[in-house]
Amino acid sequence: MKRVSLDGLQSFFALSNARQIPLLGLGVYATEPGKPTEDAVLWALQAGYRHIDTAASYNNEVSVGNAIRKSGISREQIFVTTKLYDDDHGFEKALEACELSLEKLGLEYIDLYLIHSPLPGGELRNESWNALQKLVAQGKVKSIGVSNYGVHHLKELLGSNPTIRPVVNQIEVTPWNTRTDIVSFCESQHIAVEAYSPLSQGHKLQDPTLLKIAAKYSKSPAQVLIRWSLQKGYIVIPKSANKGRIEQNADVFDFDLADGDMNVLDSLNVNFVTEWDPTVAP
Repeated sequence: MKRVSLDGLQSFFALSNARQIPLLGLGVYATEPGKPTEDAVLWALQAGYRHIDTAASYNNEVSVGNAIRKSGISREQIFVTTKLYDDDHGFEKALEACELSLEKLGLEYIDLYLIHSPLPGGELRNESWNALQKLVAQGKVKSIGVSNYGVHHLKELLGSNPTIRPVVNQIEVTPWNTRTDIVSFCESQHIAVEAYSPLSQGHKLQDPTLLKIAAKYSKSPAQVLIRWSLQKGYIVIPKSANKGRIEQNADVFDFDLADGDMNVLDSLNVNFVTEWDPTVAP
């Protein structure tokens, strides 16, 4: 069983380009722009989070940027991820989309810029990746990666011999959707796996097996799922707009799931997808 060194919210993952990303972050998918997003980000930063994950399609980049400035925490201490959405694929469009994200966030650079999905097709994916490489060269983006990429998408990208290889593949992964093929390939290529919807969007929080394990450790089901991701070696970005749950989701560094319990959780896989699954797209 994999063991990872965890040091609270100051735990980092060393990406293949030698940059570091906080292992635990706050996701703001489906968090309403304005006060809900600003509050969530501020609460997270006050609780010690230093990693915020947004996307152009979430329509809350402005609110994320506002919260970062209101926090009083220096920009260099906060890791910000945003994403290129499907409608903005293509070389020039991708460059313009990143500029717009920077403007909305009010930032001079983005720590991690991801292609949100492979759905626009191979030709546009390739053009977009070339644009992302240019953004790194320009200093507007520090690291680049992908999201929702299946093994065939990753092989396509790596087979094009890019100047910069993806450092992250952000995918939906839970004990009920373990993605072993994608995870294994990413690990073989030194691509970090980042788990979104790690709490199954709430669908599996009452699973009897999960509840039994949570009771054993006197932790919530959500905390067990976050800890599972961390012990698997994944970067994990649980989403919440509730102050108490944001704080609770960070309280996962004072216990260790035993190998037997990790194995039990691993055995729950049924390929359960909460919303969309672009990993199977052509």
